[in-house]
Amino acid sequence: MAKQPRFLEPVPDWTPEEKPTLPGSPGAILHSPPKRLLYFIIGVFVAISAGLSNGFIMANLPAIQGEYSLTPIEAAWIPAVYVMANVSSNLILFKARQQYGLRIFSEIGLVIFIAVLILHLFVRNYEMALFVRFISGLTAAPLSSLGMYYIMQAFKRVDMAKGLYIGLGFQQLGLPLAWIISPALVNVNDWAVLYTFELGLALCCLAMVVSLKLPRSMRIQVFEKQDFFTFFLLAPGFALLCFVLAQGPILWWFDSPKLAYALIASFVLIVVGLVYEHYRVNPLIMTRWLGTKSTLQFILGALLIRFIMSEQSYAAVNFLKTMGMGPDQFVPFYVVIFFGIVAGTLFSAATFSRNTIILHLLFAELLILVACGLDYNLTSDVRPSNFFASQFLVGFAGGMFIGPLLLVGVMSALQHGPTHMVTFVVLFSATQTFGGLLGSSFFSTYQQQRTQTYRAELSSQLNPTNPQVAQRLAIYQKSTASTVNDPVLQQNQEMKTMNQVISREAQVRAYNDVIALNGIFAVFLLMWGGFNIARAKWRGRKETAQA
Repeated sequence: MAKQPRFLEPVPDWTPEEKPTLPGSPGAILHSPPKRLLYFIIGVFVAISAGLSNGFIMANLPAIQGEYSLTPIEAAWIPAVYVMANVSSNLILFKARQQYGLRIFSEIGLVIFIAVLILHLFVRNYEMALFVRFISGLTAAPLSSLGMYYIMQAFKRVDMAKGLYIGLGFQQLGLPLAWIISPALVNVNDWAVLYTFELGLALCCLAMVVSLKLPRSMRIQVFEKQDFFTFFLLAPGFALLCFVLAQGPILWWFDSPKLAYALIASFVLIVVGLVYEHYRVNPLIMTRWLGTKSTLQFILGALLIRFIMSEQSYAAVNFLKTMGMGPDQFVPFYVVIFFGIVAGTLFSAATFSRNTIILHLLFAELLILVACGLDYNLTSDVRPSNFFASQFLVGFAGGMFIGPLLLVGVMSALQHGPTHMVTFVVLFSATQTFGGLLGSSFFSTYQQQRTQTYRAELSSQLNPTNPQVAQRLAIYQKSTASTVNDPVLQQNQEMKTMNQVISREAQVRAYNDVIALNGIFAVFLLMWGGFNIARAKWRGRKETAQA
């Protein structure tokens, strides 16, 4: 039988309505309207700031690569380190919140992050950039929870699920907002502006959470020495898996033995960690619950819905980059995504009920499928404005699905008791992190393979005696004749231009294949979700009839 944890401080005299659902969560105090508004403003600012720091790196990664003279492999480590730290920190975040309080944990993390950013202003090199991203990933996890709880304080207890929806949805605004403001903020001749802005965000967050603190929570003794042994097994296992997914398409899967060694080490560490947890008296991870049918369905569904969201983060964005779009041209593109996420989040919160949770998830999948249909048949003439309708739908789906997905998992975990919440937090974070990484890695690999196939196919069709080919070469000859006099150099330039056109058209076709494949995945996920709903209703009617 599991040992009952002891309280570390006297429990406040809460009414039943004020008592938090779980230790570590703030009390549900009924605040005055002005104070609720302040909680909401602070919560939104903190929630957006949690994702904005990493958003700046993603938006400016090519320029940062140039600043530090990095290879593509080295540049890929910068966002990868953030993800490694973020997914690993969730292993201990929930228990740290229960034992020490979320407020203290978050404030300490912010102070450390501020100190590291100040140091980075003076020490600007690649190694320091990696260290800053690592600390940023550790800080983002408690900061996201902090923003969510501040927003929830702005709602009455009966409406706190709506606050949960808004908090989770607004956390996704960091990336599009970073793309929107980066061109006006970043000066390639003075990168200190970017780091100074990040520092300012962290200082504002710290000032806000210190000025208006969250209500008290129940603090209980939950940490055991065995928890840290589990952490030191699972955290590097997750980190190595992040490394494989981030570097696989760059190093190429079958050309780099280090990917194989990293994958083997990751598998061994994760398996050993889970086996160790399986036989503990008070486990950190409830492995028996992980093996149940309902939990496995949740894992698969959560992983796949984040996977198909890659239609936006990989296909649309990288296609436009391939077509030569720069940061300034992405601003209106991400403005549309920004408002799509806001609209989806507010729609999800406004229509919240127990009966609509699953319907919201299915609707999000349907919107992604529609977006894939709108984006199919790309050409080299496509520009950001051609993606506005589809990416608004994907943004809407992204804002809408995350809240219901979390709520489904929370309700399932609480049915088995509060001890299962740590497992769920790790599970939810892992599915969203690895779902996104897996989507980008898979589609990047698929796109590269299809590009090579189409390039070979197009090249084999180039016959100089073909009138169309000859006409195109003549056009290239005219364009180079004004600058190049040597006939041999002219011919080389013509073939070089032709090869560039072939490469571009091969990539266009490959991205169309990526979008089509993602649409197929969305169809299967939608059918699977509809089947599960129909089966659940049929079983419910059957049980009612038998009763």
